Amino acid sequence: MSHQSMLNYVDGKWRPSAAATHLEVLNPATGDSLGQVPLSTAVELDAAAQAAHRAYQQWRHIPPPERIQPLFRLKQLLEEQFEPLARTITRECGKTLNESRGELRRAIENVEVACGIPTMMQGGILENIAPGIDEFVLRQPIGVCAAICPFNFPAMIPFWFLPYAIACGNSVIVKPSERVPLTMQKLFALLEQAGFPPGVVNLINGGKEVVDAILDHPLIPAVSFVGSTAVARYVYSRGAANGKRVQAQGGAKNPVIILPDAELESTTRIVADSAFGCAGQRCLAASVAVLVGEARHTFTEAIADAAASRVTGYGLDEAVQMGPVITPQSRERIEQLIQVGANEGADLLVDGRHPQIKGYESGFFVRPTVLQHVNPAGEIARTEIFGPVLSLIQVATIDEAIQLVNQGQYGNMACLFTSSGAAARQFRHEAEAGNIGINIGVAAPMAFFPFSGWKESFFGTLHGQANHAVEFFTQTKVVVERWPQEWSRQF
Repeated sequence: MSHQSMLNYVDGKWRPSAAATHLEVLNPATGDSLGQVPLSTAVELDAAAQAAHRAYQQWRHIPPPERIQPLFRLKQLLEEQFEPLARTITRECGKTLNESRGELRRAIENVEVACGIPTMMQGGILENIAPGIDEFVLRQPIGVCAAICPFNFPAMIPFWFLPYAIACGNSVIVKPSERVPLTMQKLFALLEQAGFPPGVVNLINGGKEVVDAILDHPLIPAVSFVGSTAVARYVYSRGAANGKRVQAQGGAKNPVIILPDAELESTTRIVADSAFGCAGQRCLAASVAVLVGEARHTFTEAIADAAASRVTGYGLDEAVQMGPVITPQSRERIEQLIQVGANEGADLLVDGRHPQIKGYESGFFVRPTVLQHVNPAGEIARTEIFGPVLSLIQVATIDEAIQLVNQGQYGNMACLFTSSGAAARQFRHEAEAGNIGINIGVAAPMAFFPFSGWKESFFGTLHGQANHAVEFFTQTKVVVERWPQEWSRQF
């Protein structure tokens, strides 16, 4: 479907959009056009919502063991198309092929977990809450569920939501990022092959008009979102004002604490992968390294070498370790923020601005960058850069480091590198973040755990994945039942 306009998928049919405006989809490594994406209208979103609502009325009555059969087929289709899908992710998103493979594997894991819905969706019962009266709770689907997805994980993040929602008996509308629509085109072709009834899964390409239409539509009771904190707050506020349940994952400024007893070689490798993997464009990227005591000497030199030697280029080359950022505007913003750090007094230990990548001069590249002696109270220490930039801050003790972590506005992830079990226990107990890593650089929960986030990294109560997803995509119904014996004596 490359080099043509992306299609919407509504009510079991591929449909060209009637949009007046289309955006060019660019390969961020080469600058080449991959096609055009329509900015669909609110009218088109309404047609999808109407179709999804009709489908839901039938789908909700299908027994759970039958609802998961298309998911089993989808799992097999995803395995069969694994490499072509990974290459599509790399072409439109820019990450390396191995990173794309890892993302796709996480998407498949969510399909696998959602196949356990017949167990995960069960309620509970208590007999004889009073003489002759029983009470039980059921979990039932809620209706049409919409997912508004970001550019940085075009395959994985929609699958934090979609498999669980449909397994629970809902219908779904996915709005992918207009920057990376190709992956979802291919995934919906596989959803079509998997055999879901028309209207159960729907795809609408678009921008803010479609987002607002989702947030306002009376037939959509649940909205899932991942993106920046500013937009997450907007989505949560507008959706909640319209009576919807909303889970909105926002931005992050993820700290990693390095203690002097951390094993240097593995810590350096893991932190470099966290800070510079996916060109820093993930909500669990390490962005601040807090160096405790003597760690400032050993780790500083090691991470600078790791940053300077990281191979940057087109992600389809297996030798490349880091790809481009998503757009020229992102590159410009990242380079401006690096300068902000320098203006605030930080030393540019490794400066990745304005690189020349041979053969890919038109790509949107920023090389790994390391800022030393960053002011903890400055803008660069607080702002989500969303690029391959690591800031170094020095403190004297682990208590100071934890205090620094907890002062931040975000709470997506915090990690500690140490060989001390006591320090690890203190950190995991006191650190104010929803995803904690101990000698782990990207504390991304597996599909059978919820993807947590605290403070301004998350708006809502129930997160994506696992039992949180099942709770989010169902509503509880409590039944209190009495069958007096005298009523049945006639039989």
